[in-house]
Order: sequence, then structure tokens, then C-alpha cells
Amino acid sequence: MEIKTSTKFVAELVGTFGLVLFGCGAAAVAGVDTLAGLSGLGLLGISFAFGLAVVVFAYAIGGISGCHINPAITIAMLVNGKISASAAVVYIIAQLIGALLGAFVLQQVLGGQLAGFTPGEWAYGANGWGEGYQNEYGTAAAFLAEAVLTFLFLFVIFGATSKWGNGTMAGLAIGFTLVLIHLVAIPITGTSVNPARSFGPAVFAGGAALSQLWLFIIAPIVGAVAAAFVWRALAPKE
Repeated sequence: MEIKTSTKFVAELVGTFGLVLFGCGAAAVAGVDTLAGLSGLGLLGISFAFGLAVVVFAYAIGGISGCHINPAITIAMLVNGKISASAAVVYIIAQLIGALLGAFVLQQVLGGQLAGFTPGEWAYGANGWGEGYQNEYGTAAAFLAEAVLTFLFLFVIFGATSKWGNGTMAGLAIGFTLVLIHLVAIPITGTSVNPARSFGPAVFAGGAALSQLWLFIIAPIVGAVAAAFVWRALAPKE
């Protein structure tokens, strides 16, 4: 049975909404102060929040839309001919809207603190780099980390979801890869590897988070497209 485009749109929107709310919520509400360092859940807890969010939605909506919930994944799938250009546009719009809604809900929750809430420079789990952010890595290091880690993320996705991978375990493999990525990248950039995940919080945080958003759009796409070409060259023909 063919799944309607509107159904896939809703699935991607809800999945990305959940990813931002669970992942960025864990960081902003219970886990990390981007100006003061890790606290609460800590590095491991936040990493698992993002990874487990991908796992649960992979099994919830994977059969509907493939559970991209990430424009970099959608673009990589487009490059490898696994999705049409028109469908890719629908997916990316859904992902961006979902990310905005997730960040909006997070903003409203944080703003409901009785003692008051003043958002910092990189509020709502926004990504960043440079002076004042986490361990203050430079632009080149941030770009390299995001591009390379997205490359590895997509390589695992291509392998796990191919006919040579274990389809029943693909969601776990992809989710745990994201956990590993966060363990490395949270101190560097807060970990994006997903333009939509960065887009939502940056819009509401504004300031430095919004001005630095370009890196979290370009670097993940560069890494994802590179992975698509490498997988195409290395993988046996399906």
C-alpha cells in the first residue's frame, strides 16, 4: 500500500519535533548550561537522550517515512536516488517546522519557571562554537567535527538500512551511533549533525546561535553528501 505524501509529512514533522524536544530539552532543562558547563544529566545523559529519541522514532515512523528527521539525511538519500526531489522538499519543510515547534514548546516550558528565566546566548540547546561556548573551539574545528561526524552517521545509516544490514536492528545501530557522536561533539559544538535540530533552537535563541547557524547547515550537508558518494562507490549494487 502506497503511503500518502501528507502522511509522510506529518510523520517527519512529529519525529523532528520529538527529537528536538527530547534532545534539546534534556540539554536545556536537565542537562547542560552552555555558559557554565555540563551539569545535571551530564554528557552521557544528554547523549543518550538524543540517541534514544532517534531509536524510538525509527521504530515509530520508520515504516512510514524512513524516519529521516534530518535534512542532511534527506539530502544524502536524494543524492543516492532513494527519494525524489519533490519528496525531499516535503521532508525538509516538515523537519524544519517540527524543529521550530519543538523549540517553541521548550521555550514556553523554560519560560514558565516561577523564579523567572533569562535565556543565555545559546539558549534552548542551541549549537555554537568559539568564545563563551563550551570549550571554546574555533570555527575550523567545529566545521571539521560536524562534517566528519555526519559522514560517519550517514555511512552507518546507509549500511544498516541496506539489504546487507540487519533491518530489525537498524534503529538501534543508528541511535547508538548518534550517542557516540554526541559523546565526542557536545563539548565542541553541542552536536548538530542535523540542520533542523540546529535551526529550531537558533531561531528562538537568536544572537550568536542564529549568526552561527550557517555552519550547522553547511557542514552536516557536506558530510552527508560525501557519505552518499562513498557508499555508492563501495557498496555492492542492490
